[in-house]
Amino acid sequence: MEIVQINTPIAIMFVAYAVLMLYIGFYFYKQNKNAEDYFLGGRSMGPVISALSAGASDMSGWLLMGLPGALYVSGFVDSYIAIGLTVGASLNWIFVAKRLRIYTSVIANSLTIPDYFETRFDDDKHILRVVCAIVILIFFTFYVSSGLVSGAKLFESTFGIAYEYALTTGTIIIVAYTFLGGYKAVCWTDMIQGLLMMGALIIVPLVMLFHLGGFNEAMHIVKQIRPSALSLGEGVGAISIISALAWGLGYFGQPHILVRFMSIRSVKDIPSATFIGIFWMVICLLSACFIGVLGIAYVYKFQLSLADPEKIFIVMSQLLFNPWIAGILLSAILAAIMSTASSQLLVSSSTIAEDFYKKIFKEDAPAQVVLNLGKIGVLLVAVIAFLISTDKNSSVLSIVSYAWAGFGASFGSVMLFSLFWSRMTRIGAILGMITGALTVVLWKNYLVEIFNLPIYEIVPGFLAASLVIIIASLFTKLRLGTKTAYERMLEEL
Repeated sequence: MEIVQINTPIAIMFVAYAVLMLYIGFYFYKQNKNAEDYFLGGRSMGPVISALSAGASDMSGWLLMGLPGALYVSGFVDSYIAIGLTVGASLNWIFVAKRLRIYTSVIANSLTIPDYFETRFDDDKHILRVVCAIVILIFFTFYVSSGLVSGAKLFESTFGIAYEYALTTGTIIIVAYTFLGGYKAVCWTDMIQGLLMMGALIIVPLVMLFHLGGFNEAMHIVKQIRPSALSLGEGVGAISIISALAWGLGYFGQPHILVRFMSIRSVKDIPSATFIGIFWMVICLLSACFIGVLGIAYVYKFQLSLADPEKIFIVMSQLLFNPWIAGILLSAILAAIMSTASSQLLVSSSTIAEDFYKKIFKEDAPAQVVLNLGKIGVLLVAVIAFLISTDKNSSVLSIVSYAWAGFGASFGSVMLFSLFWSRMTRIGAILGMITGALTVVLWKNYLVEIFNLPIYEIVPGFLAASLVIIIASLFTKLRLGTKTAYERMLEEL
């Protein structure tokens, strides 16, 4: 059966985990004295917390649901997504982290990504900040929605409750500890959640292999019933491979990941954080891929019914382990969902409080007012995301891919050029960001059919944005001060 009957041990483990996360939120509640504490944790995060927090906030519920589900359906060909993500994350830590940390602390005290862009390009008219804020609020609302859908599917499958009630329960838990604890609570819970996710992803495929009779036997079963699942290229065109690898481009533009670089304690901590983060990521992605492929063999061998491929991890956890262990493993999905959604809610709230209200409408706003407005922002974005998530047929991976592409094309292109090209101008940044975001939206909804080119929308979006950045920058004057600030950053490297 796909859904196991609700039992007390699983319920107890879920409640215990949720209570622990809420306790952390309450613990850090009184430590948030100002906006920098609430949004960046006072820039005091060590390498372990920074690395695991970046990884956990990055992966979300799609790591334990969307990715295994994709490989269950398509086989190893979808592992190109994991390869692209690993390369992209590595390059992000190696090339972006240090420069961004220096610029946002030494050159200017930037609390948000829009803060950084505005100071980098000396945008006293706040146009770039407004564009950034709009992009963040649009795509993060969809991104948070993907987490809420994951949580609803988790509670629905585990406890057999209606989707609407499951969605409401998950949303309340996520919003509560983000609202209370701010960045420190998010990072500390992320570290716990990251370790829990990795442990669950290692244990589940190992037990699956044991029941299947070992790796060779499992692969033999898959080869018998669906040989194409074991191929990395059979029957797959170059466009599909490029689309999967292009997921790596998205890393350069994810605000909830980039903010981890800004909050790390020191640039000296970045090399060790890089190693920890990439090691964690490789283990988790590799394990998630194998859960999907091994699921093909397990479902066939034991004649199971699996209506929703994205629930393969849930089903395996329920079938292979006693309820107490299953409760811990299923809490890993809740951990993945909470870590990402909370980070995204926090970035969205900082956008509303810092980038809209304080910097545009009232620069002399009291710290407590900004802090309270940020918390209201958490609730506002959560409500909109909740309404989007009411469609129970939504695909977690599909929602994530859309938001990921939006940020990668708009923020990613501008971020890379801003850190590595001194000649980039304010007009180039504004037009490039708008072009990237619009291209993703138009390609996803209209252009892909017009051009009959089914490539992942991040590719045309990133290329179009980059081209516009270069052309616009070459044809506009560099504003006074931007090159000097860039040179100061180079001196600090």
